[in-house]
Amino acid sequence: MISLASIIERFEADYLTQYPQCALHNQRQALEAMKRCRSTLAPRMLAQCGDCGEQRLVPHSCGHRLCPHCQHHESQAWIERQTQRLVPGSYFLITFTLPAELRPLAWQHQRIFYATLMDCAWTTLHTFSQNHKQLQGRPGAVAVLHTHSRQLAFHPHVHLAMPAAALDAEKCLWRTLRRSAKGAGYLFSHKALAKVFRAKFIAALLEAGLPLPSAVPQKWVVDCKAVGNGEKALVYLGRYLYRGVIQERDILRCENGCVTYRWRDSKTKKTVQRTVSGATFLWLVLQHVLPKGFRRSRNYGFLHPNSKRLIALLRLLVFKKPDTSGRPCSPPPRPQLLCRCCGAAMVIVRRRILPSLVEPPCPHREQNLSR
Repeated sequence: MISLASIIERFEADYLTQYPQCALHNQRQALEAMKRCRSTLAPRMLAQCGDCGEQRLVPHSCGHRLCPHCQHHESQAWIERQTQRLVPGSYFLITFTLPAELRPLAWQHQRIFYATLMDCAWTTLHTFSQNHKQLQGRPGAVAVLHTHSRQLAFHPHVHLAMPAAALDAEKCLWRTLRRSAKGAGYLFSHKALAKVFRAKFIAALLEAGLPLPSAVPQKWVVDCKAVGNGEKALVYLGRYLYRGVIQERDILRCENGCVTYRWRDSKTKKTVQRTVSGATFLWLVLQHVLPKGFRRSRNYGFLHPNSKRLIALLRLLVFKKPDTSGRPCSPPPRPQLLCRCCGAAMVIVRRRILPSLVEPPCPHREQNLSR
């Protein structure tokens, strides 16, 4: 398997030379972090066995959201938290996509553009839920921003996992969508969603003072499909939340200055391969680094953390289930570091030891580190 760190080490200079105008500060930080992740250049942790006292130096992980090695535990913890907030009923996965004409503007003003995209998508669903004959209330949704397509192109869009239900806080009513003649897989008209979303988004851009391109298409794309009870949708959203935009198993070859990677086409369901230069491959990956501190996952409506009391009341009176929203989430524990000598669990006693402060290991310790 070809590691992303080895590709960075080999083609970093070419990338900085060919894409100087695109190598932003946060992208350079991501490049440096993923290159040092769990390598000899990374800071070390000192682990000690509680039984036999054996000590071991372990390199730190970078913890970057784009690194394919890091934050697997955080991804699973997010899925566990969102699963605890699931409400009974059918869920829909609604995707709001920006037209290609607006992508250059999105790249130039990422922080404002991404926040506007997520907020306008939510306000569109909120408006439709308020005007729906059966719902007539405040909905809830889990939104996750994606900036990439399967072939790693720049393709900003936002997914919202939304239950077909609404909460009327004034009348203390919980309303759900009844089965209609159009079937259980219908919630809102995707064409009507696209029209309202387009109007709200353009108005928000003008209010923010961003210049619109000369040609803005009239038809935008919004997809709305049923996803059962919502669990599979949350797993899908959590898969790309922390673990980067490409898995290393999808990097097939790195030879002659080029990198070949693969993806699965969503329409044909066939595996497609593409070969690009090493610098271009790094650009395809690094263009999806988000602005520092930007939250790409947000909860809206009655699924927002501020609505814990209302959800607790609903669980007690409507869902007939014990309230678990106030209990601490218990995700699977992190994998333990085991002692090579006795097999007992080791404890981290010191962190962030600089590589320059680490003494050259003796043969016995070097053998432990290589395992």
